[in-house]
Amino acid sequence: MVHVNGCGTEVAGSDSAFAHMNNSGIGPGSARYPAATPRLWITHTADANFRHSTGMVAQPSLHTPLASTPNMPDSPAVLDIHRPFTRADAVAAGIDPQVLAGSRFRRIFRGVYISSGVPDDPCIRAAAALCFHPAGAYASHLTAARMYKLPVPKAGLEHVCVASARDRRHRAGVLSHVAPAQPTVVKVRGVRVSSALETFVALAEILDFVDLVAVGDAMTRLKLVTPPELVAKAKAAVGRSAARARRAAGLVRYGVDSPMETRLRLLIVLAGLPEPEVNHAVRDSQGNIVMRFDLSYPGLKLLIEYDGRQHAEDSLQWRRDLERRELLDRGDWRLLVVTAEGIFKEPARTLSRIRTALKERGCPTLPRRLRAEWTAHFPAE
Repeated sequence: MVHVNGCGTEVAGSDSAFAHMNNSGIGPGSARYPAATPRLWITHTADANFRHSTGMVAQPSLHTPLASTPNMPDSPAVLDIHRPFTRADAVAAGIDPQVLAGSRFRRIFRGVYISSGVPDDPCIRAAAALCFHPAGAYASHLTAARMYKLPVPKAGLEHVCVASARDRRHRAGVLSHVAPAQPTVVKVRGVRVSSALETFVALAEILDFVDLVAVGDAMTRLKLVTPPELVAKAKAAVGRSAARARRAAGLVRYGVDSPMETRLRLLIVLAGLPEPEVNHAVRDSQGNIVMRFDLSYPGLKLLIEYDGRQHAEDSLQWRRDLERRELLDRGDWRLLVVTAEGIFKEPARTLSRIRTALKERGCPTLPRRLRAEWTAHFPAE
């Protein structure tokens, strides 16, 4: 807790470290605030729930001012400068609006600020976007996805859901939506946000089909949801994007390690080829897992692997890869490696390679020709 008065700055709490503010334009006793102005109280205690990720349903901290004395006002203004606050909040706490434009504070959106020492992150930006919305608002869509650390663009508009159209606020950098009926809202680091299931359905309005499946795979990997839960939620969805949500949910799988593995799997599936098994485990004679395969056809002993590594590999990794290849050869497995170029630049060639490998391995369900659907989602660059 930082108490700024005409005599300077008094710090209570071992983790407080605010600069001396006398005559800076903040607090009574300065040139801009006469001594009669109510004293300023600024919370400066580290908020572990907000500044460090602790998972869902975190509770916001409570800030209690020190007991008043005869020389103190009975109801000092309280402001946590390590959380986003509005210009009106700052004025109520006694901060000169001109000071907000200085180096001590950083503007997030028009009229919303935070201490310049607080680094930007998705939860900070979500809290900032909620500052100027009604109390029932919550972060949603891409903002929620970033808070959950899902594979979506890191930059862009912040999204907020409100109860009705009259609660929407228009401000640069923020897009507000009317919430669905009876939404499920949780807290992440003290910030209200749509549940992972609600977020998946909402993202169907924004993301393309392949990216939406990648988000669902990531949610499953992070143990935010299960594929059956996504299917059930999408089944109940309504609106123009409901069909996309339902189909995407039906293709979410356990054990997918990366968005690029999702893309490779969907390239295969959308072309009409048999869907490969995800994360198949190979065991030795004692039952110990010796290898796991990203995508494979165990019955055909065909392994399809995405390799996103750079050419500059260390020698240890190179030796491990050689040993792995030897194990595959001894087990009569065939390995087909696909790189990013094979997905983004040469998807047709990649499909031809996979189809040929399946045919040579005796796949009994190989289609006579590929479906054209894949071309809509994997255009060659």
